[in-house]
Amino acid sequence: MRQSSPPELQSQLIALIRAFGLHRLEQTPCGQPVAVTEAHALMELSLDKPLSQSDLVQRLGLEKSSVSRLVRILEKRDWIVRSRHESDRRVVHILLTTAGQQAAEQLAAARREKFDRVLAAIPKAQRTQVCESLDILLEAIRESC
Repeated sequence: MRQSSPPELQSQLIALIRAFGLHRLEQTPCGQPVAVTEAHALMELSLDKPLSQSDLVQRLGLEKSSVSRLVRILEKRDWIVRSRHESDRRVVHILLTTAGQQAAEQLAAARREKFDRVLAAIPKAQRTQVCESLDILLEAIRESC
């Protein structure tokens, strides 16, 4: 018989999600007025240039149709441009525009500031422990899904 998870874990994770603002889909946890999926896409696109749409699907862990919608939204906001690969016309590359790069930089700065405040609120002697615990939790989540 499978043992159910302790209520403390559930309530703590729910509290973490709410405290961090992850339940507000139209605002990033760092308070920026950008949908969470858009922010994640901008961050990925700012790391590698250009990125194929299928690579974005893989990195975000979303369905192809969800990423297609997301790409259309980003394109309407003038944050990205799409282009076909020169030798394989089936491959769509996505590149940040200047406005998209600026939005990504603003999000990255807000994220850094948020995490700096969170880290500063954790006693120095416990910071390593907190990070190690998060690694263990993340690995457990990945293994169980």
